[in-house]
Amino acid sequence: MTLYTRFAAHIDAALDTLVSTGDLPADLNRRAVTVEPPRDASHGDLATNAAMVLAKPAGTNPRALAEKIAAELGKIDEVASVSVAGPGFINLSLNDETWRDELRAIDAAGDAYGKSDMGTGRTVNIEYVSANPTGPMHMGHCRGAVVGDALASLLEWAGHKVIREYYVNDAGGQVDVLARSAHLRYREALGETIEIPEGLYPGEYLKPVGAKLAAEHGDKFVSATEAEWLAPFRKEAVAAMLVMIRDDLALLGIHHDLFSSEAELQAAGKPEAAEAWLRERDLVYDGVLEAPKGETPEDWEPVELPLFRSSKFGDDQDRPIKKSDGSWTYFGADLAYHFQKAQSADELIDIWGADHAGTVKRIVAAVAALTEGKTRFDVKLVQMVRLLRGGEPVKMSKRSGNFVTLADVVREVGKDVVRFTMLTRKADAQMDFDFAKVVEASKDNPVFYVQYAHARLASLNRRAAEAQVAANAEHLSLLDTEDLALVKRAAQFPRIVESAALAREPHRIAFYLYDLAADFHAAWNVGNDRPDRRTLIAENPALSSARLFMADAIGQIIRNGLRVMGVEAATEMN
Repeated sequence: MTLYTRFAAHIDAALDTLVSTGDLPADLNRRAVTVEPPRDASHGDLATNAAMVLAKPAGTNPRALAEKIAAELGKIDEVASVSVAGPGFINLSLNDETWRDELRAIDAAGDAYGKSDMGTGRTVNIEYVSANPTGPMHMGHCRGAVVGDALASLLEWAGHKVIREYYVNDAGGQVDVLARSAHLRYREALGETIEIPEGLYPGEYLKPVGAKLAAEHGDKFVSATEAEWLAPFRKEAVAAMLVMIRDDLALLGIHHDLFSSEAELQAAGKPEAAEAWLRERDLVYDGVLEAPKGETPEDWEPVELPLFRSSKFGDDQDRPIKKSDGSWTYFGADLAYHFQKAQSADELIDIWGADHAGTVKRIVAAVAALTEGKTRFDVKLVQMVRLLRGGEPVKMSKRSGNFVTLADVVREVGKDVVRFTMLTRKADAQMDFDFAKVVEASKDNPVFYVQYAHARLASLNRRAAEAQVAANAEHLSLLDTEDLALVKRAAQFPRIVESAALAREPHRIAFYLYDLAADFHAAWNVGNDRPDRRTLIAENPALSSARLFMADAIGQIIRNGLRVMGVEAATEMN
């Protein structure tokens, strides 16, 4: 039980007492009651809105109710003082021993501090990246990859079982274009001079694919018709692209549990099964779409198509699941894919680029229908990243054809810099990735600022070893209120993990670590000006050991937070 969940239980017990005395009705819904740090630290250590949210349904005055709740909370040993502010907010100040106990809790939990059981028994499927298998990963894919992977890790920390899934779009026209591009490189590998026409993939990354095809097939398919080589070349090229994609993602420390094939999904008849299931429930019918806006009757030929009743679930209109030629629409295949995922998960999360915003309503409607509303489904939209170097746009890569590869960026600035930077803003907010700024040694660079805090702590431990001072909890009573101010931020970590997991927002971990690092650096700087506030004081080994114990706890939390983000903690800064 964390400090915040413990005080949530204290508040619940106080409310139970007021129910027993007749001051509150027994059937009040307490879900909106919170316990959190006050916005202004001068108000105390914890705050609760209990009186504010319960007064109206209880038919009482919030200030009067707050006074009664405060009186009960004041009886708790850990509480130094209680105050009621404004119309009924309750602020608590805790005694110093509570914060010393939290240091002991951090030390005892170690690598597990901040982990939660809130998701126990729940399986979450997170589908992320899912780039078309037509080339190496580029920076347009990077942010979604990092957000999805960090979210998966965050939910695991919160107790969920997580399935990381990549959906391979290998049934559309883009993989036929890939096969045709590979055929050109195959002919090139056999000595032919080629020109790559508009519409095919020009990147040099297909040269090794062409060379392998040439070695395997010789000149067998040079003069053959497309019908003879398209399928085998498509299969070979997609397989080669998936190897490349896996390798690129591995550079970011990303590994999926499942790679699900759209082509295999269709071959197994999954879209037909989904359609039949929906027709049994009158959720698919044969109908005619309205003419698109701006089209005249002369330009529009109505065609009867199988339509999903998407509007029944909040979409703007019903959606076709098949085209006029009988093939599946992208939505029809995607609907079946989500039906498949829902068979093995309690919750589904898709990480999509912001350019897919227009299709969110229909797929949300489809999942609601297919799971009969039992499966929580979230679509997280991720904005594109603008690449800069010293404020100037980065030029495209010739090798790739028309984009900057993820591999090139990771090799230049490092996996940890890329991952951390991608989590320094909300996923749906625009982001600039400036090669110069992400490696800048300044407070304005969150990556550096957090890593520098951990490196300072590592350096502190090395100096402590040289001075033969060991961290221990024996003298924690020597830590005063000024020392313990840092622990108050540290103790928020388990709460941040749970709130970030509930909101599906891994960037909250990065924000928290920056604030913790800022508090640590501020305390360090005070020690530079005031020798009595330093961690290591030669003439006071007992206090030094206590402060070193606290410093180790801060380092532990930084490491744990970085682990959630998939980032390694630095022990030295170059």
